[in-house]
Amino acid sequence: MISSTETAATLAELKAASAEQLRLFYAAKASVNPNLSIPSIPPTIPKIYADTLAEQGQRLAVMSVSEYQGLLQNFFVGLLRAKRIVEVGTFTGASAIFFANALKRNGVAGGPDADGNKPVISLELSDKYANIARQNFANAGVEDYIEVIVGDARENLASLAGQTFDIAFLDADKPSYPVYYDTVIGENMLAKGGLIIADNTAFDCVTPYISIPAPVADDAVPIEPSFGPVDQQMGLGQTEIIAKALHNFNEYVRKDPRTEVVMLPLFTGISLIRLLDA
Repeated sequence: MISSTETAATLAELKAASAEQLRLFYAAKASVNPNLSIPSIPPTIPKIYADTLAEQGQRLAVMSVSEYQGLLQNFFVGLLRAKRIVEVGTFTGASAIFFANALKRNGVAGGPDADGNKPVISLELSDKYANIARQNFANAGVEDYIEVIVGDARENLASLAGQTFDIAFLDADKPSYPVYYDTVIGENMLAKGGLIIADNTAFDCVTPYISIPAPVADDAVPIEPSFGPVDQQMGLGQTEIIAKALHNFNEYVRKDPRTEVVMLPLFTGISLIRLLDA
């Protein structure tokens, strides 16, 4: 996440931007239609970003999906004519608000269905972030669209077996990605034509493992990239663990005969995964 937002960058930010950054600013702005009855970017999103930065600090604030990523997720919701979404990792709620916004545009009504489920189910480990997110949902007017379930996402996702979703968004505990992925597929939770979106699959700490076979051996040595030390934002000695886990996940999905994957080199990597017909 940048100091303002991608669609409202200051002149100073634009002038100081690299060619790649300026392309991102341009693409984000070119993706916002000002004439939609339901706006491309939910009106409360900038305040959520500002509050998250002020209250959680920069190191954690970057866990929010950016405006441009939210726009991309909106597009997939519309493209698939999605009606139900499961999200693993709520944080302060920006991603879920983008999803709810897109479901509104699809004509999906809020509130529980006949089985008592809201259109978006979001799984969050932390009571603190769940409560912040719920308040943000209320402020955005989408509380009828999003249900937050607190606890271990591996267990809570498995408890949703028997339900089907058009999109599954993975953005939580990275070493658990294979569990989330196999649960969604193994329990037939993905609707026909549905999509799994896995976030952060190409962190700076992951890409140096490009030539390392998976599963990564304990003594494996990744390349030393010319861009210097890899991203240490996780801290507490977690960077190497997360890097190996994500590389193993990426290789697992790449070789899985059940699915097809395309990884987009946007932000910190977004993997789009679709279930192949049996």
